[in-house]
Parts: sequence; structure tokens; C-alpha cells
Amino acid sequence: MSEYLPKERVLIVDDDHELCELLVDYLEQEDIACHFVNDGLTGLEEALTNDFSLVILDVMLPGLNGFEVLRSIRRSSQIPVIMLTAKGEDVDRIVGLEMGADDYMAKPFNPRELVARIRAIARRNNRYAAQPEQQNLPVHLSYGDVTLDAGTRTVTQNGKIISLTSVEFSMLQELLNNIGKVVQRDQLAISVLGRKLEEFDRSIDVHISSLRKKLGHQVNGIERIKNVRGVGYQYTTT
Repeated sequence: MSEYLPKERVLIVDDDHELCELLVDYLEQEDIACHFVNDGLTGLEEALTNDFSLVILDVMLPGLNGFEVLRSIRRSSQIPVIMLTAKGEDVDRIVGLEMGADDYMAKPFNPRELVARIRAIARRNNRYAAQPEQQNLPVHLSYGDVTLDAGTRTVTQNGKIISLTSVEFSMLQELLNNIGKVVQRDQLAISVLGRKLEEFDRSIDVHISSLRKKLGHQVNGIERIKNVRGVGYQYTTT
């Protein structure tokens, strides 16, 4: 029996019918319940109207493409999304992350790696939410104008709720738990993405850029999230 619970339900949106069937067979052997559709519009409707815990979304789709589907999902939902991109299409990966995807995988990929990514996202989302005090970490984190609630997985800035994706929330949480310290990029990748960074992988940098845009680059004239070149990132104190 896998550590992954059957209650987790994954939606696969890909026009390759054979690939979808292979993935469903493989994932269900890992106790991951799956449903697949083969076009963007149906995928969008399914993602927004059914109780899925994660979406696996191909970029190249008939009707609405993957980017259009992701953009529409993010208008009303923060459900985790893993984008599937063509091998070597670095621009697609960056665009997907900038639009709110949690992670990406390049085709062709090993199904075992996909399972690892799904489980990493599930662990990240459940890491503190159920009983954060058992992790010996604070439930509430407040620094300057930002307050993070680990129990409800919400972030407010000057009392206003800030809409963050699940990976952005976890990245901010990691930085705030290490306030004033430099957190290495590799450490962020392991703790937030649940994987090691690949060569030329800009995932962490893109998520940090998105956080800066949503929270503001500066607070009280001081850079909010400082880039320590060649090392990592630091949420600075004021």
C-alpha cells in the first residue's frame, strides 16, 4: 500500500488518449484516483466544478491551450497544477510558472517521477495545515505588513488577503520561518517543490519573482526578498 491516500483525486488534461490511459493505470496502482479529458475547455470545466486535488495539464491542447486553461483556473482557484511541456521548451516552462503553475514536467517523462511530484505537492499542502504545532513551528507568522496563518494557509498584507498559489504560500512560509537568514535555492527546492533542481532550472526564481510582485518589492524602503547571488534568498527584517 502506498503512503498516498485514495482520497487524492487527480485530473489529467491531455489530448494524447493513449498516454492518459497509461497514466491512469499507473497512478491508480499507486492509490491515486484519476480522471482524464482530452481538450482544454472540458478540462477547465472539470477542474472548476469537481473536487480534484491536483491538475496535470498539457500545454498543447485542442480548443483552449494549456496556458489559457491555467489562466482561467487561476482566476478562481488555487488548485495545484503540474504543466506538461515539450522537451527543451524552456519558454513554456517559465510562462507556465509565471501564470501560476506549481511545477512542470517535460515530455517524455518517467511515470515514477510524476508520482513523486504529486506526492511532494500533497505533502507540502498538508505539512502544517492539520496540526502545525506538532511541527514545532509557529502557526502564525507576522513580519512587518505580512501575516501568514499556517492553519488556514492564508496570507494577509495590512489586513487584506493576498491570493497565493500553494507553492508560493509554502515558499513564503519557508522564508518567514528563516527570517533574516539566507535560504539556499537547493533547500527551497527540496522543502517547497519536493525535488532537486535540474540544470538551468529557474523554478525557484520564477516563484520568488511572483511573490515579489504580489507582496511588493520593498517594505519601508528595504528590499523585501533579497537575492544573495549564487546562494539563495533572504526575507529581510525591517
